[in-house]
Amino acid sequence: MRFGVTLLLFSMLCLACAGCGQSGAGAEKMDYEATKKMVVDILKTDEGKKAIQDVMNDDSVKSQLIMDQKVVTDSIEKTVTSDKGKQFWEKAFKDPKFAAAYAKGLKTEHERLLKDMTKDPQYRGMIIEVMKDPELQKEFNDLLKTKEMREFSKQTLIETMDSPLVRAKIQDILLNAAAQIEKSQAASGSKGTSGDKQAQPGDNSKKQ
Repeated sequence: MRFGVTLLLFSMLCLACAGCGQSGAGAEKMDYEATKKMVVDILKTDEGKKAIQDVMNDDSVKSQLIMDQKVVTDSIEKTVTSDKGKQFWEKAFKDPKFAAAYAKGLKTEHERLLKDMTKDPQYRGMIIEVMKDPELQKEFNDLLKTKEMREFSKQTLIETMDSPLVRAKIQDILLNAAAQIEKSQAASGSKGTSGDKQAQPGDNSKKQ
């Protein structure tokens, strides 16, 4: 459903741009700001959301989207990867309002995508290689030295230590460590006592 909404919004944007290009000579071409405003308004207004929901709930629209999904996907891919498409989206995402509205609309999909990618060995390997970059490591170390990051780390540590689960885990670790130390000391004491007993007969024979 979310894919369909995104698809519909993108299609409306493409139609709007195409309509502007096919207008008569006397009509002014819709500029970037007007196009951006239209998309943002559709994403944010309750009326726009309701209209999209009504359209997407229509069975004929659902079936049409399923049937033409590959065609639409290919069309979107060609539009986005074109030079004009890249310029438009690069400029659009520089606008905080547009970027926020877009991110909010696809939040669930982005979270799911990131979770899926972290399970991919190839993606994890790529992240590890990136983290090995000396320049990136230097930037990360510089970031850790900042006052803000130290405060954040401190607060995170405090919140972590306040967790009952973490406290229970630490308690188990300490108890196990204490038991191991006690066991080791008991074993050492037992060996020492045994050695003393073995040495006594020899000492007595020397005295005789």
